[in-house]
Amino acid sequence: MDIVKTWIKDRPKIPKWLIWLGVAGLLGVGGYFGYQQYTASQRQESRRRIQTVTVDRTDTALTISANGTVQPAQSVNVSPKSSGVLRQLLVKEGDRVEAGQILAYMDDSNLQGQLMQAQAQVATAQANVEKLEAGNRPQEIAQAEAQLAAAQANLDQLIAGNRPQEIAQSRSQLAAAEANLQQAESNFNQNQRLFGSGALSQREFDTSRTALATARAQVEQAKQVTNLQQTGTRPEEIEAARAQVEQLKQALSLQKEGSRSQDIDAARAQLMNAQGQLKTVQTQINDTIIRAPFRGVITRKFADPGSFVTPTTSSSAVSSATSSSILSLAATNQIVAKVPETSISRIKVGQSVTIEADAFPGKSFTGNVVQVANQSTVDQNVTNFEVKSAINDRENSLQAGMNVSVKFNVGKLENALVVPTVAIVRRAEGTGVLLAGQGRPQFQKITTGATIEDKTVVESGLKEGDRVLLSFPQGERPPSRTPSILPGGGSQGGSRRGGA
Repeated sequence: MDIVKTWIKDRPKIPKWLIWLGVAGLLGVGGYFGYQQYTASQRQESRRRIQTVTVDRTDTALTISANGTVQPAQSVNVSPKSSGVLRQLLVKEGDRVEAGQILAYMDDSNLQGQLMQAQAQVATAQANVEKLEAGNRPQEIAQAEAQLAAAQANLDQLIAGNRPQEIAQSRSQLAAAEANLQQAESNFNQNQRLFGSGALSQREFDTSRTALATARAQVEQAKQVTNLQQTGTRPEEIEAARAQVEQLKQALSLQKEGSRSQDIDAARAQLMNAQGQLKTVQTQINDTIIRAPFRGVITRKFADPGSFVTPTTSSSAVSSATSSSILSLAATNQIVAKVPETSISRIKVGQSVTIEADAFPGKSFTGNVVQVANQSTVDQNVTNFEVKSAINDRENSLQAGMNVSVKFNVGKLENALVVPTVAIVRRAEGTGVLLAGQGRPQFQKITTGATIEDKTVVESGLKEGDRVLLSFPQGERPPSRTPSILPGGGSQGGSRRGGA
């Protein structure tokens, strides 16, 4: 103990500056090792935060996504062809109908009378045609022949003149008339004397005088008949008889030959005219039967039986049009989607589509493309094309007006080289990715193809096994002008006219 105290008392004194220098040295060495430890840990943390992915090949289906709405393929306001009163309505809102199904009846009472008249005119014209085509009956020909024979006999009699017996008979009748006249004159002379003596009344005397005058007239008539008998028939009577015979001959010839072809043609034309009038009336009556122009569902009813309805423009939404219609009919629903012009070249009629609606989460529907618009639409400076797709929806779950998401199945890529879409950046020299290596990441220019879901096809610039950056240290991500890519390769919002 004494030795220690003696050493402390006798030890040499150390300068203070040397002590401070030692302390400073110790602090410097400790700080250096601490800084090295800190920077190493920061580099490890930075490397831990940087994410990379290996470029590989895959088989995948190509799809193009677009938003769309459910719309009817057809929609019309059903109305009659002519104004009238609705007599009967057979359907109600929500009913599904087939093409040609009867929906309603219009009042046709004013057309039934016209129908009967038209049918009678057709029957009359038809009978006239049949009569002309059949010709004259044998009885009619026999009657004409008998009339001709009688006229010919009369002509022959006139040409031959009177027979001697007829002349002798007329002479005998004249002699009898003269004898009767002599007797009448004798009676008159006798009665005249008796009347003069007062032995005969005035009445008896007048009777004898009348008898005398009658006898004289009979004698004169008998003389005329006898003269005619002796003279024969006059030439005028013979010519008249000949003309009558010729007329009857012509009539008999017409009876035997039948109707002229011109008369038959005229009768047939009248028949066709009557049939046309009948067809017009029948068409008007048929138009009073309102039928469904296509298969669909009754969406609205505008009129009840007894209402007066008029023809309207199909699908017109004007209140004056719908108020005079009978009902509204919509066909099977379809999907109308707007596809950007950058993707429209891949859409073809017949391609399958997958449809998803917010109203049915977790459920998808299928369909097929039925029409691709030839004319684009520009909405807010965005160019799109309308694509219509039929829906395979037997339950009719999708209703008109619903918003849906449509994926067009445009093909399949086999053994395609793909990278995550988020790894793609754009610089002044072009589109590319950052390759991970031992030092700083290196920019590699690439040529991109279609985008499927969250990956993009690389057509050139990379090879299988390359590692590209997905994330970057804070503040070190390079500026990117890559547009937001939709699945299927379409840019968000389509293409913009006049934009860079």
